[in-house]
Amino acid sequence: MKNSGLLLTALTVSALAIAGCSSTEPAKRTVSRIETDKQIDLSGKWNDTDSKLVAEEIITDALNSPWLESSDYTTEKKPVVTVGTITNKTAEHIDVSIFIKDIQRSVINSQKAKFVAAKPQKEELRDERREQQKYSREETVKQMAAETGADIMLQGQISSIIDRYENQRVIFYQVDLEAVDIESGEIIWQGQKKIKKFIDQDNWQL
Repeated sequence: MKNSGLLLTALTVSALAIAGCSSTEPAKRTVSRIETDKQIDLSGKWNDTDSKLVAEEIITDALNSPWLESSDYTTEKKPVVTVGTITNKTAEHIDVSIFIKDIQRSVINSQKAKFVAAKPQKEELRDERREQQKYSREETVKQMAAETGADIMLQGQISSIIDRYENQRVIFYQVDLEAVDIESGEIIWQGQKKIKKFIDQDNWQL
């Protein structure tokens, strides 16, 4: 009888110990909403602030350069711009489409140029027009071969150099952008924006 009591006590203690282990609270996480234009750098890598600032500054430079005034474009005939390939040559994953959208927004908001859809968007629009030829009412069908042709294509690349020593790191970004006359192939403008970041952090990883 005494042994049975001891066994029961041992089982009870074990059950409580197991229950205590299984009730470990998960790590706490705090989420708060912040202003979307607030500058925050966590890793020191390319982020939304870099994308926006570079696009705004480099397009401002492009649209205030002499090529625009010395060309055939006037207030009545604004240049029509599209974006070609922007290559990410850094070691980071950079969503170039966000940078392209920032460029597009900067061009449109400047009111110094018009902007037409890039190739992927054009293909989708052309598919829609082809569908309309078959299935839409005649009075609503949009014409084929009626697109506004671009005068200028913007092309470029994002590159980076990383210098590291112990717990310190410097990341240098260089964005090169050029405007190319689509008809002649002439490079009529080149722009460049550089960003350098210093990060001092323990136990970081690339």
